[in-house]
Amino acid sequence: MAEYRSRSLVPKAVESALQQAAQFGFAQSSTPEVGRLLMVLAAQVRSGRVGEIGAGAGVGAAWIVSGLAPDVPFYTVERDEALADGCRQLLRPFSNAHVLHGDWKEILPYGPFKLLFADTKAKEDEPELMLTAVEVGGLVVLDDLTPEEFWPPEWHGRIDRQRMFWLNDDRVLSTEIRVTTKSAVILATRIR
Repeated sequence: MAEYRSRSLVPKAVESALQQAAQFGFAQSSTPEVGRLLMVLAAQVRSGRVGEIGAGAGVGAAWIVSGLAPDVPFYTVERDEALADGCRQLLRPFSNAHVLHGDWKEILPYGPFKLLFADTKAKEDEPELMLTAVEVGGLVVLDDLTPEEFWPPEWHGRIDRQRMFWLNDDRVLSTEIRVTTKSAVILATRIR
């Protein structure tokens, strides 16, 4: 059976971000599958603002700005100062990109966002506040989910607060999709 995958070139900014992540020893960057999804979703945004919570070494941000229209503002925030500085240097060629340093809440004054990629623990710990950062009709992307059949034994029987909120709250329409066999994302559109 043939396997089909996108053979699209990896954007130059993403290549640079991957090199930067290696230099920092940062191992939690967005996977190529999540990155391509972010790039495709960012390409759909023609007005409003796009945000990212948890820039890390800038890999997810590089995917986003590589698909984003140059006149759509992009804001990302990172709590680690060295990573934020590295991300700022990486995104310098993109005049619409703004890198903030600090807690994830530092991004809130720049919203509400049309598209928000949440790559921090806040998506589980403070979903109510995070939801307010997205405009009605806007989309939240949450990654790093393990499908239940691949949960380690110590996770069995626990409550998955992230899924419970984002898949069941009546203010969003949402779905969980697999990006690889063993990883998934939640896409949640705010409807009110």
